Amino acid sequence: MNDRKRTVTANTATPHTSSPSALSFRELGLRRELVDALAGQSIDEPFPIQQATIRDALAGADVCGKAQTGSGKTLAFGLPMLERLEPARPGHPTALVLVPTRELASQVVDVLTPLGKEVGARVAAFYGGTSLDGQMRGLRRRIEIAVATPGRLIDLLERDVIDLDDVKILVVDEADRMADMGFLPQVEWILRRVPSDRQTLLFSATLDREVDVLVRRYMRDPVRHEVVSDTSTVEESLHRFLKVHELDRVKVLCSIAAGVARTMVFVRTKRGADRLVSQLKREGVIAAAIHGDLRQSARERALKDFAEGNHAVLVATDVAARGIHVDDVDVVVHFDPPEEHKSYVHRSGRTARAGNTGIVVTLVLWNQELEVERLQRRLGLRAPIIEVFSNDPRLAALETLDSPAPRRSARVG
Repeated sequence: MNDRKRTVTANTATPHTSSPSALSFRELGLRRELVDALAGQSIDEPFPIQQATIRDALAGADVCGKAQTGSGKTLAFGLPMLERLEPARPGHPTALVLVPTRELASQVVDVLTPLGKEVGARVAAFYGGTSLDGQMRGLRRRIEIAVATPGRLIDLLERDVIDLDDVKILVVDEADRMADMGFLPQVEWILRRVPSDRQTLLFSATLDREVDVLVRRYMRDPVRHEVVSDTSTVEESLHRFLKVHELDRVKVLCSIAAGVARTMVFVRTKRGADRLVSQLKREGVIAAAIHGDLRQSARERALKDFAEGNHAVLVATDVAARGIHVDDVDVVVHFDPPEEHKSYVHRSGRTARAGNTGIVVTLVLWNQELEVERLQRRLGLRAPIIEVFSNDPRLAALETLDSPAPRRSARVG
């Protein structure tokens, strides 16, 4: 397939304002209602991925957008979709957005719903962990944009309560996450049931291997827009690797969290997440967990409380955190070091979003040092592993951890 590729080199974390050729949302071709709605949310300048893709998407072309997480991809596909949307019949959406997780589905709906109201478009999410009957009842009314995880959409299709025959615009969001989570067979099953004359927009942090197969099989002469960051997600953050004692590890985390407003903590297992929350609460830290064994209502409540500042700490497993977007996360802590570098990048991307500089901390036990050193080499990071104890005052200001440790006795317990 002779697709067209256009590459933009920019800092994907900031609006594309430095170039004299940068266009406003209005100049990109969006109607006044959408531009005014964006301005009402203090969104005045397009991000690079939006600059790159919106005009081609508005023209009806198939588009592949490659950019890192947190770069503004939801509006990059959402705005052209809202601009070109056709009215729907009950149970027959005219636009479909496929996402890998329920959290991402909720967030896409949260972004698009207020904009949809400006142009008379209804948006609804369909994902597991919530009432299937309720979602089936919702399809009895007109819904233009269905935002769905693959498994739940297949359930609805097999029950004949949703029909994809009217879909004119299809979005596959975070396609690389779909591949990582093993969802591509389900995605392909769905794509074969959407009209072939649709417009397809695919967004992903990578466009290689399985994702490229998806592009070649299901897209027509796509325009590829690659926003190449002049600083990677890893480089946009301040990284600290702290050697800690097993018995002092939770208290070190408490000392870190005490110095900031929001701390997101990653662990490897669901059981480990629940155990850490209990330990933090015993230390007087307000925390909540988010993982796959929790009911969807509990996960949404934990995420909402964290976003609103009611919880200082959110403890998450890797899979549960995919697609989570919370503004102003001050510190990401790898309580359990990730097993491979892609997980480190994805976890760390929860901070340093949309132009903010983030701090990423990895807690390292004595038997994890070689593993973490290998991880650093894969990431291209060169950072010392600094021994700390929970009474170290530098933990309240992580930027100072390059300075020598204070001369004081350190006790564990």
